[in-house]
Amino acid sequence: MNFGKEILKYKNELLADLKTLMEIESVYAENPGECERALGFMLKRAADFGLVTKNIKNKAGHAQLGEGGRLCGVLTHLDVVPAGKHWTVEPFTLTRKDGRLYGRGIDDDKGASMVDLYCLRALKESGIKGKNTLRAIFGTDEEVGMSDMETYFSSEELPEISFTPDSDYGICCAEKGILQLKISGGKCLDGVEGVTSGNALNAVPDEGSAELANGEVVTAKGKAAHACEPELGENAAVKLLKMLNTDSPLTLFIKEYIGEDTEGRLLSVNCEDEPSGKLSCNLGKLRINSDESYFTLDIRYPVTLSHEPIINQIKILCEKYNLKLETVHHSAPLYLPRESETIRLLSRAYREITGSEPELYSTGGGTYARMLGGKGAAFGPAFKDDDVHMHNADESINEEKFFTHAQICLQAMYEMYTLE
Repeated sequence: MNFGKEILKYKNELLADLKTLMEIESVYAENPGECERALGFMLKRAADFGLVTKNIKNKAGHAQLGEGGRLCGVLTHLDVVPAGKHWTVEPFTLTRKDGRLYGRGIDDDKGASMVDLYCLRALKESGIKGKNTLRAIFGTDEEVGMSDMETYFSSEELPEISFTPDSDYGICCAEKGILQLKISGGKCLDGVEGVTSGNALNAVPDEGSAELANGEVVTAKGKAAHACEPELGENAAVKLLKMLNTDSPLTLFIKEYIGEDTEGRLLSVNCEDEPSGKLSCNLGKLRINSDESYFTLDIRYPVTLSHEPIINQIKILCEKYNLKLETVHHSAPLYLPRESETIRLLSRAYREITGSEPELYSTGGGTYARMLGGKGAAFGPAFKDDDVHMHNADESINEEKFFTHAQICLQAMYEMYTLE
């Protein structure tokens, strides 16, 4: 039964609520209060639709339809990365232009969040009698470590079957391990007052600047990209250091062991496996001034391997330059086989709406799926032939494809709600 098309009845209302949500500047690192406000807005709209809601310490919450049976969940996040620069439209609003929807979070992940809520509304207002409990679960700090889901699942049970629309189609069956490191030490460069590049650990910095002692400012331009695909960007921090005529142990380390390499070859940590491919490595933030001197690395490693040899190898290199190595964050990898219940259900939903079989793929991205004990996978919302500029300026999604996603999402939620 193709139930997914029912979401199209709500198109205009959905876009109106999405515009309101996207105007909330919910960048957790800059203003966690705005993330709480986004959560409050979503739970308020859910209550308006007659859904049961629950707020967990203003960090996460859910809207629920049905009770009893198996607990099923769809997880999205309401926080976004900083807007950055070089937008051609206002980042914190919803703009419809040339058949596309623009705004920070339209793909990652506010657009999908609003779709989930309206899928619950469509199911409720259809009068379908479900056999299970279905929750749309919303978090507020996915981009900075997922402590929201740690808080949520400290009091709420894990769903038996679930997905998170926070990646691409078809179905992400493997998520690489995420290892975020901070390397610090040394002092400010001679003749330089300060060096700054990058705003997020999980993004390629698109610009950097150095203030010289004579008052001159040196700048470098790069190209932003998600840290899971650093080869798609141009690292402004690395470019900037090449332009300066002075060095410190920290900058020498970067030039010798990082450079423009995005596979960890210079660090001698490059590796790969069959399910998930090659390791990736990205320098995300660089700060050098009189108070601090450090840079961060975001490493995505293959699903069948361990992070410990990577840390040990980089530690040896840091000791050569008398630098300090700290682990900022580590998230173990995820792998679901083709025959798992989750993969089979999502495949049915995709096939019902599109008429084709979904590709199973791996990603270096980190989603809530890795918090779900092997019973959840990333599924949409973006199609791989649509350049959505995730974590970049002019984040956008094709409007027709956005509502194709909405139909697939509703079909999958219908499948979960009615599953025996």
